[in-house]
Amino acid sequence: MNHTLASKKLLVLNKPKGYLVTRSDDLGRKTVYDLLPPWAYNKGWMPIGRLDLESKGMLLFTTEGNISHALTKPGSCIKVYEVWVRGHVRDTHMSQARKGIMTPQGLLKALSIEKIGTGGAKTKLRVTINEGKNRHIRRLFGALKDQKFGTPLKVLRLNRTTIGNFELDIELGNWRFLSSEEEKALLQNLG
Repeated sequence: MNHTLASKKLLVLNKPKGYLVTRSDDLGRKTVYDLLPPWAYNKGWMPIGRLDLESKGMLLFTTEGNISHALTKPGSCIKVYEVWVRGHVRDTHMSQARKGIMTPQGLLKALSIEKIGTGGAKTKLRVTINEGKNRHIRRLFGALKDQKFGTPLKVLRLNRTTIGNFELDIELGNWRFLSSEEEKALLQNLG
C-alpha cells in the first residue's frame, strides 16, 4: 500500500502574519493565494474557515463545500491555538473563558486553556475551541480584564497548530497536500 498518496480534497498552508484569507483584496494587500500555486486560485480551492491578517498557522483548503461545512460546523472539530496574551492571565480568567463570556458578538468560550509560558507581562497559552466565530479568541480574551491594570487582556500573537487530529508540520509560508491517510483521519469523525 502506498502511504504517500496525496489527498485530492485537502491541502494545508502554514499562513504567516500579514496575509489576508480572501480571494482578492481591493486594496492590493497580500492574500493567501500569493503563497499557493496559481492553480489553487484558478481551480477554486477555498479556505476552510479564516485566520485574520495578524494571525498565523494552519489553514486548510478544499474544493468541496461539504468538507468545508463539516469542518466549520460548530462543535464538529476542535482547533488548537498557541497565543501570547498581554497581561497576567490568572486561573480565574481561564475558568471564566471555559465557562463562557457574553460579548457583543454572543457567547464565546474555550474548551480548554493551558498556561505554557510567561515572559514579562505576557502569558503564553494553549487554547482549544470547537467553534470558530469571527476573531473568537481575540474577542474572548478582550472581554477579560487584567486585574493588576484594569485593562482588557489582549492577544498579541496567535498561531493555529491543530485542526481535528491534524497537526501543523510545515514551515511558515509553505503548503502541501494532506496524505490520503491524513484526510481520512481528519474526516472520519465528522458528522
